[in-house]
Amino acid sequence: MTTTRRMPATLSLTLSPLLLAGCSLLESPPSLPMPHETPAPVRPATPTLPGVEASDPRLAVFKPALPAEFASATPSSEAKVTLGRMLYHDKRLSKNHDVSCASCHDLAKYGVDGLATSLGHRGQRGNRNAPSVFNAAGHFAQFWDGRAKDVEEQAAGPITNPVEMAMPDAVRVEQTLRSIPVYVDLFKKAYPQEKQPVTLARAAGAIAAFERKLVTPARWDQFLTGNNAALTPEEKSGLATFLQVGCQTCHAGSLVGGNLYQRLGLVAPWPAQKDEGRYSLTKNEADRLFFKVPSLRNIEKTAPYFHDGSVAQLETAVRMMAQYQLGKTLTDAETQSLLAFLRALTGTLPASLLARPDLPASTAKTPRPDPA
Repeated sequence: MTTTRRMPATLSLTLSPLLLAGCSLLESPPSLPMPHETPAPVRPATPTLPGVEASDPRLAVFKPALPAEFASATPSSEAKVTLGRMLYHDKRLSKNHDVSCASCHDLAKYGVDGLATSLGHRGQRGNRNAPSVFNAAGHFAQFWDGRAKDVEEQAAGPITNPVEMAMPDAVRVEQTLRSIPVYVDLFKKAYPQEKQPVTLARAAGAIAAFERKLVTPARWDQFLTGNNAALTPEEKSGLATFLQVGCQTCHAGSLVGGNLYQRLGLVAPWPAQKDEGRYSLTKNEADRLFFKVPSLRNIEKTAPYFHDGSVAQLETAVRMMAQYQLGKTLTDAETQSLLAFLRALTGTLPASLLARPDLPASTAKTPRPDPA
C-alpha cells in the first residue's frame, strides 16, 4: 500500500484537476445543483503584493520543471505508445462497446469531461470526480484515495469495474483483443519478448505508456528555469499571494500538488461531507477525510472541483480552501490575485497526441456487446 504523506495545517487547495490520474475515473456524484455555490461577500480590496522574480529561492519548492515525459520503471517504446494510444480510445474494451478511457478523459478538454461525475456502464455514476489524465503519471499515487501506486496499476481498474467499463473479467478482455488481428500484431511489436503478449496487464501497461507522454508544459516552467519575463506582473503578484497564504505547503513540486495526502476540513468541518476519503480504503482512523492533494496544473480548465465535483467555479473553490483549510477569509483582491497565478499554470496540450487514431476493424470473432 502506498505510504501516506501528510502535511500540517495549511491552505491545501484540494481542487480537482489529475486525473490521477489516468482513466478511472468515475469518482463523483451526479450533476446536481452545486451545494457550495453561494455568493462570496464583497470585501475591501487590499493592495497587491510585489511580484516574485524567477531568482527567488522560495521557488525551489516547485522544482524541477516538468519533464518531457514521465519516466517508468518499465521500459517504453514507440510501439507500446502507439498501441496504448489506440486502446485509450477503443470502446471495445467496455462490456457494451460504448465507453473508453477517452469518454471520461477527453484529451481535447484537458483530460476531463466537465461533469461532476462521468457516465459509465448503462449510465451508472460513481461517487468521485474524474481527474485529468494530463500529467497524472507524475503523481505519487493514483485516484483520490491513492489506491493505485502508478498509472500502470490504475489503467487496468476501470476496464473490469462494474460501474465504469464493466468487462466481466480479464478473460473477456483478452478474448476481445485477440479476436482483432491488428491488435495481435501490435501487441507482438510492443511486447516482443513475451510468448503471449495479449493480456489485460499488458494492455494497461501500453495505455500507461501513452499516458506518460501526456505532459503539458506551461509558461510557469519557463519561469522556473530562469525566464523572468515568462509571467506577467499580475501573475508574479499572484505567486507572491500564493506563497504568503501558504498554498505551497501542500501544492508544491513539479505538479504544484499531487505528491501527498491532506485532510479535508483541516481547521473547520467541511460542509455536507459524506465521503471519508482514504479511511474507506484503509479503515485506519488516522486516514479519515484524507484525500490526495491534486495538482493545480491546468486547474483553470478542469472544472468542476474537489473530489465530489461539487463546485463549478474556481473562485469559489479558492475561497473555500482558504476558509476550511486555513481559517482565512480572502479579500476580493487576494482571490483575484491567486486566480491570476493559477491561470499561469495552464499548459500547452501535446497536439500530436490529441486526435483519435484510426482503430482496427472488428472481425466476425469479436465478442458482441452484452445486452445487460
